[in-house]
Amino acid sequence: MNKLAPAEALAVYRSAVARLEQNKAAAGATAPAAGSFQALLASELEAGVGALRTGEKTALDGLTGKAGVQQVVEALTAAELSLQRVTAVRDRVISAYQEIIRMPI
Repeated sequence: MNKLAPAEALAVYRSAVARLEQNKAAAGATAPAAGSFQALLASELEAGVGALRTGEKTALDGLTGKAGVQQVVEALTAAELSLQRVTAVRDRVISAYQEIIRMPI
C-alpha cells in the first residue's frame, strides 16, 4: 500500500469533503424517491408512531368507557409490537453504522 504524505492526505480528504457537500446540496434539492430506502424508513416510522398514538387514544377511551376492554388490549398490543419493530430496526441501523465506522480506510 502506498503511503501518502500528510499534505497529500489532507488534499484528498478536503476533496472528498467537498464532493460530499456537493452531494448533500444536490440531494437536499430533490425529495426522496418513492421507492428509496429513506422513504421506506420514513413510512415505517410514521406507521409506528401512528400505532402508538392509536394505542394511547384507545386506552384513554377505555378509561372513559368509550372503548371495551378487548379493544384496549388489541390496540395496546399493536402499539407494543410496533414499538418493538421500530426498536429492532433502530438497533440494526446503529449496528450497521458501527460496523462501517470500524472498517479500515
